[in-house]
Amino acid sequence: MIIKPIKTQKIYEQIVDQIGLLVAEGQLKPGDRLPSERELVERFQVSRASIREAISALEVMGLIEVRSGEGTYIRQVNIDSVVAPLAWMLFIEKDTDLELYEARKILEVQAAGLAAERAEEDEISEMFEALEVMRMDLQIQRLGEDADHHFHYAIARATHNKILFRLMNTISDTMRKTLKSSRSRLYEDDSTPEKLYKEHYRLYEAIKNHDVESAQKLMLDHLVGVENQLAKYLLPNDK
Repeated sequence: MIIKPIKTQKIYEQIVDQIGLLVAEGQLKPGDRLPSERELVERFQVSRASIREAISALEVMGLIEVRSGEGTYIRQVNIDSVVAPLAWMLFIEKDTDLELYEARKILEVQAAGLAAERAEEDEISEMFEALEVMRMDLQIQRLGEDADHHFHYAIARATHNKILFRLMNTISDTMRKTLKSSRSRLYEDDSTPEKLYKEHYRLYEAIKNHDVESAQKLMLDHLVGVENQLAKYLLPNDK
């Protein structure tokens, strides 16, 4: 039986969760006006500061709009307001690193296949430009993480699927921030940068040749390899 420690959740996060659930269930709809700050304090039985923190967070997430002198309203749902709660969850959760890689495999393997089907010349050129930067980084022994991100960004754009693009970039941006220290350890092995470059180049060729099956397989192999390496640093050693 695996028992995890109980996590404390900040008050404003609980308020955000409740309002987000009301929106998801349809009890709050686009255009609805939220109760006043004073009413929210009374209903939630919390401080005014907690309400203000929650309102700020909901506004950043794109779920509400604060109109000066008028009040606070639920915004019309769009792609950004769908993705924003995911970004928020990934930001506050601290033990999802390997789960992020699992999600990335699900999204990016399919994305590689779609890119192989749909990529246009400018998107293929963007991938090649990222590879050229990666190759130059190799020569001067620079890590090349920015070029890596740019390459995967170009693949996401080549899917021509706006929702998939936003989801992938939300996960990718979060991983860059949360895994920065562990990713840098991947490059401690001198052979890693060249290995990663070759994996990206083969993937580029598959997409350029519109080879859907190869693109998906190469993407999966690449992500599994990186995930396995990162697991060495993210998982506790057996004793």
